[in-house]
Amino acid sequence: METILLPTAQPDTPFSRHAIFKTVGAVIAALFTWFFVATVLNLALRAWWPHYHEAETAFNFTFAMKLTRLALGAISSLSAGLVAAWLGKGRMRAATFTGIVLLGLFVPGHYRIWDKFPVWYHLTFLVSLLPLTLLGAVLNHRAGRKAP
Repeated sequence: METILLPTAQPDTPFSRHAIFKTVGAVIAALFTWFFVATVLNLALRAWWPHYHEAETAFNFTFAMKLTRLALGAISSLSAGLVAAWLGKGRMRAATFTGIVLLGLFVPGHYRIWDKFPVWYHLTFLVSLLPLTLLGAVLNHRAGRKAP
């Protein structure tokens, strides 16, 4: 079935106003998703792991706690990419912008706490933001395919 556009309608090209609003909305929703998932998982860690909250307030994490925090960030990034691609109708543009915005948001914060964590922790977290967000978008794409 062919789509018929009204005489005043514009096709949804990558730079049309409609496409831009859709992408911006998808990025905003994906950012909200990242912080929501991270908050819920962090609250669960506080409830489940004895002494985690004390370590969190003092930035005195054990190695296992650091790895768990990185996993929390990874799950949040995958979730954000999934939502960005879902709302962006499977296009990678929204997920790409989400990963770039996340990186822009987290670089200043990690700069401020650079001396509180080892370099490998900062690099692992920051370098993984964009790829994991894109992987979340790919997972959304694969989940959206119909089985043969």
